Amino acid sequence: MELSTCFGGHNNVPSTYLIRQYLICNSIWYHFSCFPRCLYFPCNALLCLVLTMCIFWLIFLPKKPQFTVSNASLTQFNFTNSDNSLDYNLALNITIRNPNKRVGTYYRHIQVFANYRKKRCANVTLPWAPFYQGHKNTTILNHVLVEGQQLAVFGERDLSQFNLDTAAGVYSIDVKISLRVRARFGKIKTPDYGPSNINCNLKVPLSLSETLPSGFNATKCRNVHVLTNPSDYARI
Repeated sequence: MELSTCFGGHNNVPSTYLIRQYLICNSIWYHFSCFPRCLYFPCNALLCLVLTMCIFWLIFLPKKPQFTVSNASLTQFNFTNSDNSLDYNLALNITIRNPNKRVGTYYRHIQVFANYRKKRCANVTLPWAPFYQGHKNTTILNHVLVEGQQLAVFGERDLSQFNLDTAAGVYSIDVKISLRVRARFGKIKTPDYGPSNINCNLKVPLSLSETLPSGFNATKCRNVHVLTNPSDYARI
């Protein structure tokens, strides 16, 4: 940079002052001109990454799957106060809908938990997994059986609510579905995600027989965050 550029053409100044101001001006100009050059490649790489992710997202537009308990049959639900035992027999039909046009899902592991009054009844690992669900596809898991006998220590309020439910013939049962999945975007497969815990709050009438209509209303499940938690499990 010339002195005339730095001082606007005024050259009638003392030489020592002129040199000092020239060095200061040249140093400032260097830093301002170097700053964009130093960040040129990192900024370009970051911009390309952001644009690639946006384009990828716009192409696939991933949507979360939809889980519905389409039918539930409760043929036994007895509590014995003397030994605090709960006997139960619950059969579920679970419908899984993939609404995506370009995203498929590998269901690697599915486990179902049933709770009553925050007391764990039982859990069952479904034999259908692993399986792949394609685009715009609906999968029905029929006759998911949760049955057995469980120790359940009910407090006074729990026992009072159980008696009310028994009189009404309808029980509030919380079903949780634990998943470990992978997504498929075209030819790209993601790592495992999970466990994702999906909540299904059911009102299940007591039925005398599994073959008779139970009067159960299909219930959509909540808290469906399937592709958010990378799995800590070892890859299978």
